[in-house]
Amino acid sequence: MKVVVSYAVWTTICAAVAGGAAALAHLMVRDNASGWAVTTFVVAGGQGAVALLTGALLVQLGRTLRSTVLLGLLIALFDFVLAMVQMLVPAAEVGWRPTLVILAAGAAAITLLGQGAAAAPEP
Repeated sequence: MKVVVSYAVWTTICAAVAGGAAALAHLMVRDNASGWAVTTFVVAGGQGAVALLTGALLVQLGRTLRSTVLLGLLIALFDFVLAMVQMLVPAAEVGWRPTLVILAAGAAAITLLGQGAAAAPEP
């Protein structure tokens, strides 16, 4: 379970950095990033919670998480790309609720990609 908690913390950090980079890009392109700073950390915390819950579910099912550093970076990349697409293609902006659902589903799916077989019990 320590791996899952560490992974959730790492995911939160990666998502916060990706959100900060997206907010900075938004500020440079549109000269308006009102609310992005606070929103970035709230969304990152939510993604960390989704990663924790998904990882805990895997542990309960007897599975393990592998490549957690890469998984956190993939979640950050997913966040950044989604933010850039929504910023550069205004028609892709679907509103906050659908965006949060997409981000949560993305975090859960990426976490599930990192599942490995259960460790063999020690004799």
